[in-house]
Amino acid sequence: MSYDVEAVRQREFPWAARGEAVYLDHASTGPLPERTRRAVAEFGVRRAEPFRLRAEDFFPVLQRARERAAALIGAPSESIALVTNTSHGVNIAARTLPFGRGDVVLSTAGEFPANVYPWMSATRARGAEFRMLPLAGHHPDEAALMRAIDTDSRVKGVALSWVSYWSGHRFDLAAIGAACRKRGIWFFVDAIQGVGAVELDVIAAQVDVFSCGAQKWLLSPWGTGFAYVRPELVRALEPAEVGWMAQPATADFRALLDYDPTWHDDARRFEVVTLDFVNFAAMAESIGLFLELGVRDVAAHVRALADRAVAFVAAHAALELVTPTEPSRRAGVIAIRPRDVEGASQRLKDGRVFHAVREGCVRLAPHLYNTHAEMDRALDVIVG
Repeated sequence: MSYDVEAVRQREFPWAARGEAVYLDHASTGPLPERTRRAVAEFGVRRAEPFRLRAEDFFPVLQRARERAAALIGAPSESIALVTNTSHGVNIAARTLPFGRGDVVLSTAGEFPANVYPWMSATRARGAEFRMLPLAGHHPDEAALMRAIDTDSRVKGVALSWVSYWSGHRFDLAAIGAACRKRGIWFFVDAIQGVGAVELDVIAAQVDVFSCGAQKWLLSPWGTGFAYVRPELVRALEPAEVGWMAQPATADFRALLDYDPTWHDDARRFEVVTLDFVNFAAMAESIGLFLELGVRDVAAHVRALADRAVAFVAAHAALELVTPTEPSRRAGVIAIRPRDVEGASQRLKDGRVFHAVREGCVRLAPHLYNTHAEMDRALDVIVG
């Protein structure tokens, strides 16, 4: 570890340092660091009295958010479009990637609905098929997925959640991305449960489009997030939802009536403004914390916390670990199935250990400021 967890708690999460709660539900909603809360409050004062707003409170804020999001995933800022939620980015992919009648977009059972319904709608509208492969036990059948990519000529797209919201399973994006690229298949990733907990080089993974809401693992306000579109692909895709600043012609507010529908040649063509300047300024602050601490070190800390859960469950016969044991196959989501799920959840609630119950599992989702002691406390309570 190259950052001091206790110092981060004191500086950015003082409620955690005071022991007010053990918060292990980052897969639902992340808390705001103090730097982010201050940014919202200070910007909010100016927004309440608009004559106090400065030029740098507008479009430079959005560009800073794009640049920090890009740095987080190893992408150029020109490939980033700001979106208000993961679903918006899913729809960018579903409505713009080229597939048609008779084609198949492949996914797996167990997906979060945000990465299902847009594809169902888009494929139905174009006479294509959205096919969900069955699970193999608790997890996606990756062997069957790879076989379909390699052998089914109808498959034109693959749409997956990088990390499962309920089981914690993590796909090998690089392997799938390479297989898709070899066959000329489009690869979309819903990354909301992975980015912030695990390192990602989106270029190396050969992802074509991905979407990531920022309100969970990126510790940002609701209504913030970003989509990535592979740089070589940006100019080839025609936005299905058109914003009034998706074109360079609207850059000069003094002359807006010379209508030129030419798109931006970067991912801004997919943005629908007006975006929330206050909250995107806050998102940039939160991502700044990850960049300051080091994404690799944050991922190592999250992995160490998850490792404790894996070892604990292995030592207790009354518990079942639904999440894969291999570190490369999981992120920050840990799914544990005790014999009495509701009883375990109630004990956690009584002890002010914040968690979730998903698909018959107690879901723990620790993050960069949680301690080993907090994780051990939660695990002891689950056993009862």
